Amino acid sequence: MADVPSTRAWRSPRFLARWSHGVTIGGYVLVAVAMALDLASGPDVTFAPMLAALPVLAGVGVRRASVPLAAGAVACAIVVGLAAYDADVPAVVMATAAATVVVVTFFSCANVVVVTAQERELARVRTVAEAAQRALLRLVPRRMGPLVVAVRYVAAEAEARIGGDLYEVMPTPYGVRLFLGDVCGKGLAAVETAADVLGVFREAARAEPDLAKVAGRLDSALVRRPASEEFVTAVLVSIPDTPGPAVVVNCGHPPPLLCHDGRVSTVEPPVEAPPLALLGLVGGDYHARSIAFEHRDLLLLYTDGVSEARDTANRFYPLAQRLAALPHGEPDALLDELLLDVRAYVGSGLTDDAALLAVRRER
Repeated sequence: MADVPSTRAWRSPRFLARWSHGVTIGGYVLVAVAMALDLASGPDVTFAPMLAALPVLAGVGVRRASVPLAAGAVACAIVVGLAAYDADVPAVVMATAAATVVVVTFFSCANVVVVTAQERELARVRTVAEAAQRALLRLVPRRMGPLVVAVRYVAAEAEARIGGDLYEVMPTPYGVRLFLGDVCGKGLAAVETAADVLGVFREAARAEPDLAKVAGRLDSALVRRPASEEFVTAVLVSIPDTPGPAVVVNCGHPPPLLCHDGRVSTVEPPVEAPPLALLGLVGGDYHARSIAFEHRDLLLLYTDGVSEARDTANRFYPLAQRLAALPHGEPDALLDELLLDVRAYVGSGLTDDAALLAVRRER
């Protein structure tokens, strides 16, 4: 599975780095101009207080407190030199300037220490999140049975590595079975729910020939979870190893898209069904739909992080229309192109996690 960074990581940090770099250089230029004006204005005028900006500027983007500390020492030395040059300036003014430099230097050093500690903590959290993702969302092989497979997971937050979207592709005695879902919730509760759902699916998909009953078992497992309020929208697909129709069960999830001969159609469920964990509220069962899935056909599963992405005019991303305009070749290339198109459409980054799963029948 290719690693796709979040859309915020794709735009904002680079822009902020350029912006902060320019502001820092501008600050140094202003301090230099102030010192030049001090020397040119004679002994009765001073711009020494401007030197308090030096340790602040030196602390931007660094990870060692010694850098702003050294800048503060240089600034204090310059204040002492200016005190001798600006002989007509009251001593209390120069003393105040020196004291200001010292205070700002210590604040700048403390800020560097705090920021460095926070970044280390964030790095540890991200490492744990990546380990959780590897445990829950296992790498999917490019080929499985008669299928070519591609998966993309995009976190809405630049710092995040895992959210509420989940997926699985696995061989079973009944063909290759796919699962893609979205947990209604965030944080550890959503991760725990995702772990439970994937664990039940991996067992039931191998043991249960009826895909609708697999969905029923998932629903029952979520209902039995103690003190849990999370529910999961999901779509399950079973594709036989030999030529034949695929089976789709939709549990309150955005419907898959089928690409056949360059045309894109929506795989609507035969009966509207609730998300997993909510079936007991409406009664009944989950229902399967058979669809023709032939050689070179492509099936796209996705979460609402894609279909509900909005542009600056608050319009939803027209997924089916945009997908029809893309070449339906290799699933990997298709998903890359699709994500680039979503990013261009939204412009300012996704507001929700997004997962995409594409499979194409090769035989």
